[in-house]
Amino acid sequence: MELLLHEVFDTPFQKEVIIINDGSRDGTKNVLEKIERDFQKNPVPHVERLRVIHKEKNAGKGAAIITGVKEATGDIIVIQDADLELSPKEYAKLLEPFEKYEADIVFGSRFQMAGTRRVFTTTKYLANRLLTIASNIFSGIYLTDMETCYKLFKREVIQSFDLRSNRFGIEPELTAKAAKGKYKIYEVPITYNPRSHSEGKKIGWKDGLEALAAIVKYNLW
Repeated sequence: MELLLHEVFDTPFQKEVIIINDGSRDGTKNVLEKIERDFQKNPVPHVERLRVIHKEKNAGKGAAIITGVKEATGDIIVIQDADLELSPKEYAKLLEPFEKYEADIVFGSRFQMAGTRRVFTTTKYLANRLLTIASNIFSGIYLTDMETCYKLFKREVIQSFDLRSNRFGIEPELTAKAAKGKYKIYEVPITYNPRSHSEGKKIGWKDGLEALAAIVKYNLW
């Protein structure tokens, strides 16, 4: 968590940082409280606002994103997981389409090859590809990586979505609602450093089924 936040703080853009502690019981709350105290004493360059929200009970990734989106006041919202599978050092190229092409939404794709990439298992690759293909069929837009964490939105776009998914169904829900609007959507290749289950990865086959159900639900209704 601390390493990730230092990488976020170091990005050379004016920003607000909203951290959602989703009911962690591993000492995360103490770490975040210290970071918040340090920030109040010594503000960080390029960080205009730091907001930490602690949830009493774990509600899921989707619920954390919904909370963060409601709090956000900046022009562009970047969704960032805390596991360092994706690096904030990629922000510059992810933000580029907003400036160059007046994008409304940008997806970071782990499957558009860009430089060196750590190899991950065939099972995970196929699961992601199958979910992306299903999403493409139902949504009518072609993406190479629907399940990517790196989804960036103009704030007014994502705040107009009535988001409902509390868990991992949030990824297909965001994609479905992006596809329904007349938005300019771009993909940018990103570097991916996947974790194994032994390293703390928690997503399993049940989450895949939930995502598949969300693809059907949010694209058809």
